[in-house]
Amino acid sequence: MNINYELYKIFYYVVIHGSISKAANALFISQPAVSQAIKNLENALGGKLFIRTKHGILLTEEGNVFFKYIKTGIEAFQNGENAFLNYMNLDSGSIRIGASTTITRNIVMPYIEQFHKLHPNVDIKITNQLTSELITMLRKGDLDLLVVNLPMQKQKDVKIIPLCKVHDIFVGNSRYYEKTTGKIIASDLAKFPLVTQKEPSNTRQFLNHYLEENQVSTKISNEIVSSSLVIDFVKAGFGIGYATKEFILDDLKKKKLYEIKVTPSIPTREVGIVLLDRSIPNYSALKLVEIMTQKQS
Repeated sequence: MNINYELYKIFYYVVIHGSISKAANALFISQPAVSQAIKNLENALGGKLFIRTKHGILLTEEGNVFFKYIKTGIEAFQNGENAFLNYMNLDSGSIRIGASTTITRNIVMPYIEQFHKLHPNVDIKITNQLTSELITMLRKGDLDLLVVNLPMQKQKDVKIIPLCKVHDIFVGNSRYYEKTTGKIIASDLAKFPLVTQKEPSNTRQFLNHYLEENQVSTKISNEIVSSSLVIDFVKAGFGIGYATKEFILDDLKKKKLYEIKVTPSIPTREVGIVLLDRSIPNYSALKLVEIMTQKQS
């Protein structure tokens, strides 16, 4: 059986993107061309790969088994291409990074500024989303690497490189600082309105774990997607906020916010780089990772 590699590749893209239209966009070809390629592959194989439903397309049982083998092959080709490109210079290229707005501003920016000075012709694109959404984009090949708060839920197909340690704290404006005298025990948190990020962010999950560990049952008064808006709400007096100390040092120094120390203290955590475990990043992304981790070695 002599089947064109492009048919395998198109099949792979349809599966990982979950639709013919999205695969067509990713491959920069028309939807009819993708549909015809799938039809040609099914004819060559002598069986159906997909079931068409009103909700979209689903792999058949035999299509699912087939995909497991095709996935390994396509990713091996991609790794080979990336390994080859690793020997080329950085006169062009792009890096697609996934991170929250806060991590981009406070952690990623100094590294990409340094990289840009060395390699100004490489395009750098940042996508700001929740970690769960970024992981999906990484798997689909829409991102090259992520920089996220740790810990994160274990994933079999990704590897994590710890980048730096950060410290979460409780903070308030001057009024809440006076109410608490700047020091409380964990159970006292139930007496005050809490302002924090919305689930399922890693930061919120870390807070939830701390509250559960200390048997604190409290209602989150304000759940907010953006960590910067959490700080704005705390400054406005909506309650005690949960934030990362390293990201609000200027506000603490200028006394726009006050740290409210809690016993037991909140464990230290890390920010890390996330890569697909069995993929070799493109050369530009690999060089950025080297810059980000050189101080860690």
